[in-house]
Amino acid sequence: MNQRVVVTGLGVMTSLGHDLETFWSNLLAGKSGVSLIESFDVSEYPTRIAAEIKDFNPEDYFDKKEARRMDRFVQFAVAASLKALEDAGLNVKEDTDPERVGVYVGSGIGGLQTWEEQHKILLEKGPKRVSPFFIPMMIANMGSGQVSMMTGAKGPNSTAVTACATGTHSIGDAYKTIMRGDADVMICGGAEATISPTGVAGFCALRAMSTRNDEPEKASRPFDTGRDGFVMGEGAGILILESLEHAQKRGAKIYGEVIGYGMSGDAYHMTDPDPDGAARCMTKAVKDAGIAFEEVDYINAHGTSTSVGDKSETTAIKKSFGDHAYKLAVSSTKSMTGHLLGAAGGVEALICSLALKHGMIPPTINLENQDPECDLDYVPNVPRQADLRVVMSNSFGFGGHNATIILKKFEA
Repeated sequence: MNQRVVVTGLGVMTSLGHDLETFWSNLLAGKSGVSLIESFDVSEYPTRIAAEIKDFNPEDYFDKKEARRMDRFVQFAVAASLKALEDAGLNVKEDTDPERVGVYVGSGIGGLQTWEEQHKILLEKGPKRVSPFFIPMMIANMGSGQVSMMTGAKGPNSTAVTACATGTHSIGDAYKTIMRGDADVMICGGAEATISPTGVAGFCALRAMSTRNDEPEKASRPFDTGRDGFVMGEGAGILILESLEHAQKRGAKIYGEVIGYGMSGDAYHMTDPDPDGAARCMTKAVKDAGIAFEEVDYINAHGTSTSVGDKSETTAIKKSFGDHAYKLAVSSTKSMTGHLLGAAGGVEALICSLALKHGMIPPTINLENQDPECDLDYVPNVPRQADLRVVMSNSFGFGGHNATIILKKFEA
């Protein structure tokens, strides 16, 4: 059984906005969501900036008691999933068979903030004061678990934990779940909340993050010679995928169709990417989609704003696409959202869905002096109107995990 799979709902939670209209307009305006971190004292940290969500109130989505039993990443996952279902016009319990609705919401790191809080309690007050909710709040699968409980979805339920490839793996695996007939609807994507003392300290120790603290909004600058590392973000990006038959039966609006999914492993290095692995991943996605390389119009790049990563992805695109690489539009929206780690793929697939719907490519901002080793068309600084037919989203994670999905303009 090979079901066609379409995108019918989108839910977003980022520093650029909590609703689709605000988020999309900020992207097209080239607005940066990066600012000084306010949630804890960063005075001793080399990096003091992030794309932090500063106006999120969990009680807008669930009651105080439920909120207290969820880590921040789970709160983001549930809030974005509820928004996505609302956008899709779908009530799981009333509009469909809940046993045919699944959840695949991943997180690269999981409940880091809960871990920090409970470890502090352990050290200061002893083991008897550690919360009984510590483990179920912290584990990375609880995004999927709580979304299922809050929505009533009783179908296939799983979680990807593949670092920065998590969100894209989640969507790709959800796509295949529907395609093979195991579900009619999947709530899928990623959520992350690691802007915390330990999270920021860990990435600072890796020397992976930008230290452009005096100009936060200019710190994330993929493919630019002045880039000095990525900028951490937080939030969630959730898609509602449905079989075409199910979507049409209920008269759902359709953003686009998922047509291809590729995965690969670098078998190379913990943190440095290998362009061969990324190229194989993109090539597999194109072959899975059954299209020619020349049919791809736009790539939402992984594009983290690290020196090694941006060059590696550029090389990989050229390896995979050959001469067509120079005819493609490529942009990194992480220049505006920051890098949401495990949630990045969810947010970026959502962006690809909106790009297809509106015929607009969001830009790579802060691209002032293009790195000569990054020599593709990165849609610098201003959005571009385009007749988009086929778009690709890349995500590459620590450990050499690579994931690519391909979406197409929907045609009945």
